[in-house]
Amino acid sequence: MIFTETALNDAFMIELEQKPDHRGFFARTFCAQEFAAHGLKPTVAQCNLSFNHKKGTVRGMHYQIAPATETKLVRCTKGAIYDVIIDMRPESPTFLSHIGVELTPDNYRALYVPAMFAHGYQTLTDDSEVVYQVSEFYTPGYERGLRYDDPSFNIDWPLEVSDISEKDANWPLLRMMMVGEAESR
Repeated sequence: MIFTETALNDAFMIELEQKPDHRGFFARTFCAQEFAAHGLKPTVAQCNLSFNHKKGTVRGMHYQIAPATETKLVRCTKGAIYDVIIDMRPESPTFLSHIGVELTPDNYRALYVPAMFAHGYQTLTDDSEVVYQVSEFYTPGYERGLRYDDPSFNIDWPLEVSDISEKDANWPLLRMMMVGEAESR
C-alpha cells in the first residue's frame, strides 16, 4: 500500500501497490502492521456497506466523541463518491479545515479518516456503494454530526443535493454547537 498524508494532519490517502501478472493484479487493501508503522490505528471493530440509489445523495457529516472515537477506512466499490473530512480536534493545527477527494472503484483509493474527524460524502453516480472499516462500534450516545451545508466550512459539493436523511439535514451548525459547549461549561 502507498500511504500519502493529506493536507489535514493524520489523514491519509491509501493507494494500492499492485502486483500485476497475466491474470490481472494482486494488492493488499489493509494490513494492520503497515497501518501501525504509519502511526495509524489498525483496529477494525465493524465493516459497513452503504448503498445509494441516486446521484447527488449526501450522507454525513458524522463522527463520534470519546470514549467512542472512531477511525475509518473508506473505499468506493461501485459508482463514484466525493468524500469529505473535517478535522474536529481543537488541538490540531488543521482544526476545522476540510478536504474532499474522489473515490471510485477505478482509482482504487481509500481515505483514512482519523478519530475526531467529521466524515461525509456525496454520490457522483446512481447506484453507488461505499465500504467502511471502522475502529469502534457505533455508539449512538456519542454520535455527533455537522450540517453538510454549514457556511463555516463552505464545502464545495460537486452536485446539487438530490437526497439526504432528515437527521443529516438537521445536524446543528458549528456556531450553534460552539455556543452550546460554552454554555455547558
